[in-house]
Amino acid sequence: MPPLRLILLAGALVLPAPATPEAQPRRPAVEAAGAGLIRAVRVEGAQRIEEATIRSYMLAQPGDPFDADRLDRTLRTLFATGLFRDVSLRREADTLVVTVVENPIVNRIAFEGNRALGDETLRAELQLRPRAVFTRAAAQADRQRLLDIYARRGRFGAQIEPKVIELDQNRVDVVFEIAEGESTLIRRINFVGNRAFSSGELSDVIASRETAWWRFLSTSDQYDPERLSFDRELLRRFYLKNGYADFRVVSAVAELAPDRTSFFVTFTVDEGERYRVGKVDVVSQIRNLDAETLRGALTLREGGWYGADAVEASMNALATAAQNAGYAFAEVRPRLTRNAETRTIDIVFEVIEGPRVFVERIDIVGNIRTKDQVIRREFRIAEGDAFSAARIARSRQRIVDLNYFNKVEVSNAPGSAPDRTVVQVEVEEKATGELTIGGGFSTDSGALATFGLRERNLVGTGLDGQFQVTLAQRRSQFDLSLTDPYFLDRNLVAGIDAFYITRNNRDVASFDDKRVGFALRIGYEFNEHLRQSWSYSLIQRKIDNIEAGASRFIRDQEGTTVLSQVSQVLTYDRRDSRIDPREGFVVRIGTDVSGLGGDVGFFRPRLDGTYYQPLSPILGLQQPYTLVLSAGVGYLLQYGQRERIIDNFFLGGENLRGFRRGGAGPRDIATDDSLGGRLIWTASTELRFPLPFVSDDIGIQGRTFVDVGALTDPGVSGTNVVDDSSPRVGIGVGVAWRSPFGLVNVDLGWAVVKKSYDDTELFRFGFGTRF
Repeated sequence: MPPLRLILLAGALVLPAPATPEAQPRRPAVEAAGAGLIRAVRVEGAQRIEEATIRSYMLAQPGDPFDADRLDRTLRTLFATGLFRDVSLRREADTLVVTVVENPIVNRIAFEGNRALGDETLRAELQLRPRAVFTRAAAQADRQRLLDIYARRGRFGAQIEPKVIELDQNRVDVVFEIAEGESTLIRRINFVGNRAFSSGELSDVIASRETAWWRFLSTSDQYDPERLSFDRELLRRFYLKNGYADFRVVSAVAELAPDRTSFFVTFTVDEGERYRVGKVDVVSQIRNLDAETLRGALTLREGGWYGADAVEASMNALATAAQNAGYAFAEVRPRLTRNAETRTIDIVFEVIEGPRVFVERIDIVGNIRTKDQVIRREFRIAEGDAFSAARIARSRQRIVDLNYFNKVEVSNAPGSAPDRTVVQVEVEEKATGELTIGGGFSTDSGALATFGLRERNLVGTGLDGQFQVTLAQRRSQFDLSLTDPYFLDRNLVAGIDAFYITRNNRDVASFDDKRVGFALRIGYEFNEHLRQSWSYSLIQRKIDNIEAGASRFIRDQEGTTVLSQVSQVLTYDRRDSRIDPREGFVVRIGTDVSGLGGDVGFFRPRLDGTYYQPLSPILGLQQPYTLVLSAGVGYLLQYGQRERIIDNFFLGGENLRGFRRGGAGPRDIATDDSLGGRLIWTASTELRFPLPFVSDDIGIQGRTFVDVGALTDPGVSGTNVVDDSSPRVGIGVGVAWRSPFGLVNVDLGWAVVKKSYDDTELFRFGFGTRF
């Protein structure tokens, strides 16, 4: 086998430069024009390419004169095919001899030194392919494409050298040797021309970040030209939201440092003047629709700072109010009058009847596994209905809340007629199956190990099936459940659960309890915001392993009971999202009734609610700050012959931080056993905020809280039983991190109002991981 020749195509080149029509010297072998005719054409040097193919590219054919211009154009045409490394023409008597040197064929393409980007990602960018004709120009063009993709990933210092290994039969292997280098980070972000807001405030607005050691899990400090364009838009929205109607970004420049390891980004802005809201009026151009009836929907107020977001919010609110009044095609258009002298903007909202547009059809793409029906049933609008942007937006949110997709985009396109539109839904599915094998630690359960199988979208039907085993120091549980969110293709959520639970309550009340049973569930929606669920549970419960020194009230609980219980929960939900709520509220009314069978009887009503108030618009901040207010109350009325302490409410832990689980409320002080209570109320105020110096995309959120609660009426009495219904108060701070290893919750809580016999807890930690 002949030795391989290695030819470097970047830097010092050994491979001879390809001849091009421009670089080719004029060949003196061609005689002057008119000096005879071409009687024959002979091709020499062809190996893979048929002679007939070569002749078909030629302009000079038998019967043509030996014309210098025609031969020159023939030479150029053959080079232009890209099939040949070299071409020459000569005359032998009346024969035109064409000598060619073919370009080699690519045998294979390989990459060396690439770690950040895989072979398939790089190969998709190449124009060269195995069995294609190799040219140096093509290799250099592919080299530049690879450099471009590395630049888009923030690696501007990447170096790539294509090398060629010659094989027999005029074949070559092409190897791209890659030195990826480090990611090119943003060393400094500067703002020029800003007076109203500091550079620090504007840095929080944009998506790009200066490099820092704590951003090792983030990509926001990597330079990205597309992100820079997005930053311009974020700045524009921010200033418009705060009343700077004349704002513009003069320039956004990124300068690469001489060592090519970092960028200096400079935004030059022209803020202009800040405007207040002048006169606000509503005018209706729709017959029988009185504008005065819509004024209550306005969110803008005269004298306040002008904001583009506030104008858009008023537009949407007015349009929704008009559509709810029966005018399905109502549109709202603002007319703005800018008063430079007074620095005010007068706004007239004009309500007009827009074009009558109906939904012709709904097209869904991207759902490879999920059935169309699963997506369609979340739509609040049907084919044939009047088009409504508000309903489309709500439909998109419901599809997002399914948590089946990484991306959900809803748009509309022209239909078959001017009054028809096609709603287009594009989704990108994500993995909905989970194999959980992991461990962790929580304050309530101690060290734990989990194994589970779950599929939230069984065979694309939306069915949610789960099997999970949790083994912990103080709690072990086996669960099997199946839920159908649209039972019988109706507005019904139905499910069944089977479970076996063992709990070590020795840190609370000196006993263990075991439960085995099943539950049947069904739920339905009255409307978009009001829903109700019902369940029936049949559970066998056993209290055993009671410590010798336990309270006599605990010892009286030993034995087995059967609980037959019917429960219902009525929920009114006005949150903006069920997965990650930032605004709105939710109220729940629940009741448990037992005694329909079994040997335990009680009635247990509960009421709780949570309110979410975004503070960022009020404070003029770009990052999310949310105030969360929650409260709840519950009462247990026992009427069975065997009252059980385990049916009582317990206070502390999750519902009152700063206190241990069951650490507050009625207690047998002789044995320090918590007895629980029949009447409970809790309230909490929590501020959720982004942590300084931490990028939002890392998923860490801080919180500070004040928890208040009280528990009374244990259902038993005695000399050693203490029952003080006065409130307990816990305050503290914490963080929640949606880490790559699972959800991590850390809280530091102090019991600032307590009783001497209460059990407190300073540190509360929860961690779980899965893979």
